[in-house]
Amino acid sequence: MKNPLMQTYGRQDIAFVKGEGAWLIDEQGNRYLDAVSGLGVVALGHANPEVAKTLTDQGAELLHTSNLYRIPAQEQLAAALADLSGMDNMFFGNSGAEANECAIKVARLYGKHRGIEHPTIIVTDASFHGRTLATLTATGSRKVHAGFEPLVNGFVRVPFNDTEAVKQIAANSNNIVAVMVEPIQGEAGIRVPDDNYLKGLREVCDKNEWLLILDEVQTGNARTGTYFCYQQSGILPDLVTTAKGLGNGLPIGVCLARGEAAEVFKPGNHGSTFGGNPLSCSVGLTVIDQIKSNNLADRARELGNRMQENFRNRLGGRNNVLDIRGKGLMLGIELDKNCTELVGKARERGLLINVTSEKVIRLLPPLVISDEEADQICDTICSLVEEL
Repeated sequence: MKNPLMQTYGRQDIAFVKGEGAWLIDEQGNRYLDAVSGLGVVALGHANPEVAKTLTDQGAELLHTSNLYRIPAQEQLAAALADLSGMDNMFFGNSGAEANECAIKVARLYGKHRGIEHPTIIVTDASFHGRTLATLTATGSRKVHAGFEPLVNGFVRVPFNDTEAVKQIAANSNNIVAVMVEPIQGEAGIRVPDDNYLKGLREVCDKNEWLLILDEVQTGNARTGTYFCYQQSGILPDLVTTAKGLGNGLPIGVCLARGEAAEVFKPGNHGSTFGGNPLSCSVGLTVIDQIKSNNLADRARELGNRMQENFRNRLGGRNNVLDIRGKGLMLGIELDKNCTELVGKARERGLLINVTSEKVIRLLPPLVISDEEADQICDTICSLVEEL
């Protein structure tokens, strides 16, 4: 029988039927330590009992009413996120791409309100913001763009981690309304900017009355050692987006806004049929409660430091290892050549990893992994790299 699925993914020939914490079990009963967590989604681990209870309890009560009416769980989740983030209000969707699409629309409308006919957003090389037409245009990858031209107008690109390039555009353009960046570039290979990068962007945006948009779809929800990564820079963005870990597997995305950006949208400017439904927001509240009660942001920072130290002790002097980097449990090991074959070799040894940008081992394990599981990930990867 012909596969009825669109061929949009290069799937590995393995299927999982059960999960337990940091472990996945395939159809044959084989166990795999998951160092990918659904691309940073399953922050609390697979089959988390508190999430499962929320799903069961809320599913028995109410799944959907639409945003024609108040949704108490949505209001509660918004209040919790506002308290954690320092932002004023927010819009709920179903994914990171939708959250970023919302931020782009806010920035454009902000510009229109200021009399800018062609509002333009500065984005960066090698970024990744989603697969909708606007977010793939914002994404800094020709591979993602290919075949979908004409792309959406209203974006100008600069190198990542280059504040001076942003300042040069400020001196030569009257159409800029916002700067949109990831605090750490994930798909590009865990690219961590200089410590003063976000602060520098904040200063440029303030000087020019631009909005600063931070895409924390992957870095948010305690992944990098604080609830949001920007909190390590001592700044506040005007807009911040997140998704992935907030739902622990249930689709949810959110665009948070502050100050003038929080007042841009009026009824009819934006919407979502499923966004912020009772089920996804109830799960989001449970995720936040578990992150806070178990100090998972601190745990991510401690484990990330432990794993980086292990990697540096064993791999730091090797000629084929170009860099070991990351924050919290968002880690990358860059090799000197294509290493995509390591995905299959790791799987043969019971470990699930991801390779991005062809030569960067990307690790996004659940925030609930134990010290022993963290060490197992390190030992297996180090052995694989040493054998190259």
